[in-house]
Amino acid sequence: MKVYGEILRSPHVAVLVVGALLTRLPFAINGLAVLLFVREETGSFGTAGVVAGAIALGVAAGAPFASRLVDRRGARMLVPIGVVHAGAVLSIWGLGEAGAPTPLLIAAALTIGVSFPPTGAVLRSRYPDLLGDERLVHGAYALDSVTIEVAFVSGPLLTAVVVALVGPAYALVVSAALVLAGTTLFAARLPGSREPHPSAGQHSGLLGALSDRGIRMVALSTLPVGFCLGTVEVSIPAFSAEQGSAALAGVLLAIWSASSGVGGLIYGAWGTRGAGYESFMRMAALFPLACLPMLAASSPIAMMLFVVVAGAPIAPLIASRNLVVGALAPRGAGAESFTWLMTALVGGIAIGTAVGGALIEADGWQAAVLVGCAVAACGACLAFSFRHSLRLRLATG
Repeated sequence: MKVYGEILRSPHVAVLVVGALLTRLPFAINGLAVLLFVREETGSFGTAGVVAGAIALGVAAGAPFASRLVDRRGARMLVPIGVVHAGAVLSIWGLGEAGAPTPLLIAAALTIGVSFPPTGAVLRSRYPDLLGDERLVHGAYALDSVTIEVAFVSGPLLTAVVVALVGPAYALVVSAALVLAGTTLFAARLPGSREPHPSAGQHSGLLGALSDRGIRMVALSTLPVGFCLGTVEVSIPAFSAEQGSAALAGVLLAIWSASSGVGGLIYGAWGTRGAGYESFMRMAALFPLACLPMLAASSPIAMMLFVVVAGAPIAPLIASRNLVVGALAPRGAGAESFTWLMTALVGGIAIGTAVGGALIEADGWQAAVLVGCAVAACGACLAFSFRHSLRLRLATG
């Protein structure tokens, strides 16, 4: 694990990782905080769910364009984007207290998602310049995937503590404060943050970096991964309800995320062995196979063991995908390239959650897991079908 020490001792890296983590925490806080606050103000879970869902829709639709702005104008744009995001989060509080109609709450929630600062994408795009050594870059992408898991475990826990102590409105304040602190710290310590890349703007048009065939291929193969994640996320609570314990779902989801984080740490410490597109294909194939044993779960203990297996390939899959994207990203569009992958993943999760919920209603949670695994397997086949053209792209730079 000494590779992580080398990474964090590299100039600027440790503080940038902290800044990116501070900014990521609100991503994991906002959905739950907005859901609880709007439910408290309106008395309707239906309204609260629609408003909270609008945040994810905003992220999926707007994040690539926020990253494109940063690519073209420089990372100094992160702070203004963060200010807009924090203002939108706090506006939910004001609108809720004022009894604003639901469409205004939805508009504010969409703004929260659209204006999420892409510090993580910027950091991933800058790792090759910051670290230089391929071995360290490999470990840094793995560390990045682990910090995402840390955010998604600690964000809801922090929200729960704040809600229990002072109420959901103050969780919104905490989220706004974290995003402002994170973006300010990150932009202040990122070398060359005030200047855009010399090649910025070369990939113009609506699609931007997605017009690059390699980025588009990896994005297409990421969508099925998100679909499978979405079906598992709704299947675990359904399994828990079947076992007679709603609280079990939180435990299982936390174990799932923790297993992913540990898998990411091991993958990153593995060095450059297995790096590149071959590693991405192996992880894409392993992911649905690792989820299949969940179908045999007949008790909480069994499911705990199976979610450990299911979670282990997630962070390595994301890290190996980031290695490929880092090599393929068009010059001057690095942050946007990484963000399109997040859009594909979030979009897949949203579709998988919706389809999984319908399948659970009709045929039970096992059907949702089975369909999710089948779709993820199709995604692995898609990644395999791209292998020759992407290997050529990676070989020629």
